[in-house]
Amino acid sequence: MMDRKKNTKVTPDSEHQHRIKRLLQELEKEFDNLISENLNLQEQLNRLNTESGTNTNKENERADYNYETENKKLKSKITSSGIKIRGQASRIVSSFKTQSIVCNLVREFSGVHNDGIWETSCSQLHPIIASASADHLSCIFSIDSGKCLLKYEGHTGSVNSVKFHPSKELMLTSSGDNTAHIWQGAVNYETVSTRRCGSSEEELDDDTDDIIHHEEKERIDTLRTPLQEFSGHSSVVVSADWISQSNNESPTQIITASWDRTAILWDIETKTPIQTLTGHDNELTHCSAHSSNRLVVTSSRDSTFRLWDFRSDIPAVSVFQGHIDSVTSTIFSKEDQVLSGSDDKSVKIWELRNMRSPLFTIRTDSAVNRLAVSSNGLIAIPNDNRSIRIFELNGQRISRIQKRSHRRMVTSCCFKEGSSVCNLFSSGFDRKVYGWNISV
Repeated sequence: MMDRKKNTKVTPDSEHQHRIKRLLQELEKEFDNLISENLNLQEQLNRLNTESGTNTNKENERADYNYETENKKLKSKITSSGIKIRGQASRIVSSFKTQSIVCNLVREFSGVHNDGIWETSCSQLHPIIASASADHLSCIFSIDSGKCLLKYEGHTGSVNSVKFHPSKELMLTSSGDNTAHIWQGAVNYETVSTRRCGSSEEELDDDTDDIIHHEEKERIDTLRTPLQEFSGHSSVVVSADWISQSNNESPTQIITASWDRTAILWDIETKTPIQTLTGHDNELTHCSAHSSNRLVVTSSRDSTFRLWDFRSDIPAVSVFQGHIDSVTSTIFSKEDQVLSGSDDKSVKIWELRNMRSPLFTIRTDSAVNRLAVSSNGLIAIPNDNRSIRIFELNGQRISRIQKRSHRRMVTSCCFKEGSSVCNLFSSGFDRKVYGWNISV
């Protein structure tokens, strides 16, 4: 019986399909290699950033994500189409912008407050910082050691702000008890050991460290009586600041801002109000004074901020409506610019001599809290989403601090000019103050 063999014949169509399939497989393999290379590059960059204390910025992360996503879409499209591809796919590797500054965590100031910290402030006279907390305390810390040197317990409500006197060892705090206090802030910071609580370096074992913490807490000085108390608001005093004189003399006045929708200009010596500033339609959130001129800005939940000019006998006021949500912070820069931050997730930079419209608008992805600006034009933006962004006054972002940062919202920042240890400080509702070294 003869075996019958079925003759198979390769048609031109089947040969063409086989070739297309082979080319598509090669192309798919090429894209897989590209994606693998891109992921390896990203891992190497993240490892380098971890070692240097920097963070990859959000735009770069988004670029990497888009790169991989688009490759997958393109690969799927090519695989599902029956077309013939000629040529070799080009290799695309995403580019990464190098940050122009490095932000390193140096100190952690913790273990004293048992509630969130609303504000931190830097002394420009001594290597110390201060904190204002919802636990009714204001504390002074040594920058070099991280040790708490003094606790002020004079308030009966949340301490909402703290400011160092520009030329004396005095402190100004505002509180939820409807008052503002001036108190003695002199501390012996020179005799403090360089290895104390709050340091980020772990050099002692846990038992020894616990003993030192306990001994230091026992030695913390406590102050309960203010030098002066200012009572005149009918609601929470959310912020206060010293008003400098144009002739560089020591401040003789302060400004307070309250949830009662007013700000009050006070005479320090007599503790009497000089003028009540009205006009805001909602609770005030912040107030700040110019470093050398008799100018004050107040911000409010009515989405506006106001500029008050006390340089003449008849004070002048201007209203600015650049935001669409609560204005949470307004400050002056050394270059005579005004910076306003808002719950609308933006920071606006205004020219003091011509404030018709903002010079620049900085967009963020979270509500903005109390801003800080350095003498060399760096802006620190604390956000509700636990990150801190560093910008220049021209609106250019140069860094973002998020990794190893606060675990709850960052409430404020301040710059310490001329410090070789820490030159930026941040406070948060995780009950901590962090000291950072920002280097160009």
